[in-house]
Amino acid sequence: MANGYGVNYSHLEQLNDEDLCMHLQAGNRTAEEVLASRYHRLVRSCARPYFLAGGDSEDLLQEGMFGLIKAMREYDVDYEVAFHSFAETCIRHRLYTVIKAASSGKHLPLNQSVPLNPSFFDTNSSFAQVDPEVTLIDTEKAVSLLENARKQLSELEVKILGYYLDGLTYREIAETVGKSPKSVDNAVQRIRRKIARQLNLGDISNG
Repeated sequence: MANGYGVNYSHLEQLNDEDLCMHLQAGNRTAEEVLASRYHRLVRSCARPYFLAGGDSEDLLQEGMFGLIKAMREYDVDYEVAFHSFAETCIRHRLYTVIKAASSGKHLPLNQSVPLNPSFFDTNSSFAQVDPEVTLIDTEKAVSLLENARKQLSELEVKILGYYLDGLTYREIAETVGKSPKSVDNAVQRIRRKIARQLNLGDISNG
């Protein structure tokens, strides 16, 4: 399938992220589609910890995609950083901003959300304007919550949690652990309830 720029879809799929950014910034919408498809799993993996903690999955995925779009349209090779790192920072910063904006109380579950993956703040933060003190507190809380949550999970649930946070779909997880997609869904809901219980109690050190 060719587009108005004389570059077909299959050719674009062979390009690296940085070259795709140059194409889409020149107005090639197909290049944008290829890059968005390539990074859809990363958006899911960034948003899912908040969903597990009580956020709305569709809203968070949408916000994460906004962060990806921002990255695709603003990336510059002069940043001297790989697009993947820049994109992940933009996605996570967008989600972090949405969580902070929820402090008005209109979206209480989001107010109680914390990143379950400690690597949330391990990315290059040169593009993310976040409060270092808040970052430190949230990171410590995330580590404590994740460690305590895992103690309450079965061996299967721990595996499913890991794959889920990596961005795999229910079907992909089911194939990996040898269970049905419905069983995976049930496990995810159990994990959510256990995490939500800790958050609602305001105590992440005792389950």
